[in-house]
Amino acid sequence: MSRHDGRNPDQLRPLSFTPDFAPNSTGSVLISTGNTRVICSAMVEESVPRWMKEQNVTGGWVTAEYSMLPYSTEQRKARDISKGKLDGRSSEIQRLIGRSLRAAIDLEKLGSRTMWIDCDVLAADGGTRTASITGASVAAALACKKLMAAGLIKEWPIKQLVAAVSVGMFNGEALLDLNYIEDRDAAVDMNVVMTESGQFVELQGSGEESTFSEAEMAALLALAKKGIGELFDGQRAIIAR
Repeated sequence: MSRHDGRNPDQLRPLSFTPDFAPNSTGSVLISTGNTRVICSAMVEESVPRWMKEQNVTGGWVTAEYSMLPYSTEQRKARDISKGKLDGRSSEIQRLIGRSLRAAIDLEKLGSRTMWIDCDVLAADGGTRTASITGASVAAALACKKLMAAGLIKEWPIKQLVAAVSVGMFNGEALLDLNYIEDRDAAVDMNVVMTESGQFVELQGSGEESTFSEAEMAALLALAKKGIGELFDGQRAIIAR
C-alpha cells in the first residue's frame, strides 16, 4: 500500500536534526519528522530537587516539560497558563519523556545537578511525543558534551541513547511513523520507546474502537524496531559531529 504522502508502510517520514537551535540552553536541537517539528533543549542547574536532599538520594535528576505552542495546530491551541493548569495529555507526555531520559542517563555520573528537558512543539502533524523523546535524547547528549568539556563531569553519563516512534494498524495494514491523518483514523495506535541495546522503555498501545491480535502486535513491534534503528543512526551522526 502506498500512503497518501507516498511513503511505503515501513518508511519513516523525512528526518532532520538542527543542533544548537536554542543558543542559551546547555544543549538543544530542532527535530523535524515530516511536518512535525519540536524544539528540544536541555538546561543544567547545579542543584537537585528538595526531595532528593531530604531523602539523602545521591546523584542528579532529569525531568521534562512539554508544551504545544498555540500555532502548532491548525486551530489555535490555548496555552496551559491561560487555563490555570497543565492539561492531562501534556502532563502524561512530559512524564513519559522524563522516564525515557532517566532510563538512558546514569544519574550518579551526572552528579548533584538537575537536567531540565524542555520540548516545545512548533508544528504538530502526529508523533509529537515520540519526536520529543528522540530529540530530547540528542539534546541531553549535546549538553553532556558541554559539561565534559567544561570539566564539570568526569565520566560520560549517557548509558545509551533512547528513541521512540509510533506505529499503527491503518486500513488493515501495519504502518510505521504515523502522521496526523493516519493517527486520527488508525484502528490501533502504539508508541514504542527503546534504548540502543534493544531494550524497551515503554509501550503505549491501544485499539481505537477496535482490537488487535498477537500477530498484529508482533508486526507493529517489528516495524518500530526497524524505524528506531534508523532514528539511532540519525542521532549518532548529529552527536558525533
